[in-house]
Amino acid sequence: MNRYPPIADHGMVGDLQTAALVSSGGTIDWWCTPRFDSPSVFASLLDSERGGHCRLAAELPDGDGMTVRQLYLSDTAILVTRFMAPGGVGEVADFMVPIDSKAPTDTHRLLRVLRVVRGSLPFSFTCRPRFDYGRASHTLSQTDDHAVHFHGPGTDLHVQSSSGVVLRPDGDDITARFTLSAGQAAAIVLTSTAGGAPAPARPALGEIADALETCRTFWLSWLRSCTYRGRWQDMVNRSAITLKLLTYAPSGAPIAAATTGLPEQVGGERNWDYRYAWIRDASLSVRALIDLGFKEEALAFRRWLRGRIEAKGAASSDPLQIMYRVDGDPHLTEETLDHLEGYLGSHPVRAGNAAADQLQLDIYGEASDALSVGGDMGALRGWSALTSVLDWLADNWDQPDEGIWETRGGRQNFTYSRLMTWVAFDRGVRAATAFSRPADLDRWRGVRDAVFRQIVERGWHEKRQAFVQHYDTDVLDASLLLMPRVGFVSPHDPDWLSTLDAMDEELVSDSLVYRYDPQASPDGLRGSEGTFNLCSFFYVEALARSGRLSQARHAFDKMLTYANHVGLFAEEIGPSGEQLGNFPQAFTHLALVTAAMALDEELEKEQNGPGYGDHGHPVTHGLTVPEDPPPSAGRQ
Repeated sequence: MNRYPPIADHGMVGDLQTAALVSSGGTIDWWCTPRFDSPSVFASLLDSERGGHCRLAAELPDGDGMTVRQLYLSDTAILVTRFMAPGGVGEVADFMVPIDSKAPTDTHRLLRVLRVVRGSLPFSFTCRPRFDYGRASHTLSQTDDHAVHFHGPGTDLHVQSSSGVVLRPDGDDITARFTLSAGQAAAIVLTSTAGGAPAPARPALGEIADALETCRTFWLSWLRSCTYRGRWQDMVNRSAITLKLLTYAPSGAPIAAATTGLPEQVGGERNWDYRYAWIRDASLSVRALIDLGFKEEALAFRRWLRGRIEAKGAASSDPLQIMYRVDGDPHLTEETLDHLEGYLGSHPVRAGNAAADQLQLDIYGEASDALSVGGDMGALRGWSALTSVLDWLADNWDQPDEGIWETRGGRQNFTYSRLMTWVAFDRGVRAATAFSRPADLDRWRGVRDAVFRQIVERGWHEKRQAFVQHYDTDVLDASLLLMPRVGFVSPHDPDWLSTLDAMDEELVSDSLVYRYDPQASPDGLRGSEGTFNLCSFFYVEALARSGRLSQARHAFDKMLTYANHVGLFAEEIGPSGEQLGNFPQAFTHLALVTAAMALDEELEKEQNGPGYGDHGHPVTHGLTVPEDPPPSAGRQ
């Protein structure tokens, strides 16, 4: 087994409450249960010796000419790993049946179904769980040759096999070796339960086949709501499924990524825990799903968001904090897991996230926009939640914060934070007018206009001829690629085009986009990072909206070549084209969706005329664009 497979060398399976990564070699090297943000049972991706894993693969002497391929069954989250050798061809299907319920559960089942379609193949199975990120010991008990139980602190893992797969103890772990011939099938089922709960009944192969069909039917049925019919259907569908897999069904909260600790620079310290619901990421993820036609996810998220505002549960006195656990708990104490060596020695490995205590004022813009979609601002509870936020923001907007990138180098007056403050009040004013809701409109308009003037006067750098990261620097920042999308400036405004040109020269490398230059604007952390996939897709959208369609399409096509073998993206791309950071990353997939939709729309306009598809109204596939955009930000 490869001690540390490439980050991209994985597919993801999940049941909408938890998710596991499966390498192309058939190894589950990451699974936290019963929730995304629970301690891990398998984590060999962060320490090949101490982390724990579960491997199921064809086993030939020295490989013996075996070829391995991995794919998803089309438009589902069923992951198939195929083993092809001169003596036979077989495959393993890994899946979890979605639990599309508001009720959280401690019981989660990961099914591994094998079959051989030609010749015969020997298989080997190893299960070495390591509970609580590898910190806790466990005991093992065995009911019979086909049922073994691992008992950890607060969580048990039950392993059950079909006939012909005999489970044998190997110390405190288990192994199995068996051979299947053409037409034969077998299955291994991993079930996590609360500690001390009764062991589940061993399912028959027929029941497992039914579960596979249930899983397939769920995803095909869910995708029928998708309204996208553009040029990149397969990639958009895969991104939509990924965003859904990263959403905690009981609360409706989308998480940023399935993992913690995967490095932005191999060997570096930029290794964060992304298994939480960021207000910003979640708002943008849900908006991408809305644009694709998935309305239920939007309703669930807005209920969760309103609940956070009404609960006043932030660790600080602010109405919201930047991230929460999937159940809305605001406490995300950060600890370092010093016993884990980290992916390829990238240390420290962190659980929890200290950035939860940061002040990031941009989240109120994203939250306001999320509440505005679909008329939710007109609902009584939605309006009450929004007004309380905006009234607080009116008193607190004009101060430095840590910004969208959660820098640990001190607060600044970040231009993006002011931009999203403008969005917050713009959406609030429009909603109050549209729905005849009570609000201090004169004050809200005053703040909105003051923020606008401040951005134009202080966020613009005359020498650079560009909008810059914060008011006391000449450093560029790719987050400002959203300026036209949110309606602050026209995509054809001379000042915006000048900003886009400056980013093209400084932040773009062969169509890949860096967030900012950490050497020019220190962020309090050592080392460097790769290009940021979110920004690369935002760049595509900005190019398309600005009329640079040939450049946009070329950049988009090149970005798609960085997807892994099953269409998934991590957070960043390294200097040799490798994927870096937590995986898979919701930010990347939501930006892929918005870029594809924007590019499709602009290509259709070019082909059919400027009025095509917009019915006289501005069309956006990101944050809502106002119907009457503000005056040009340019200076006369």
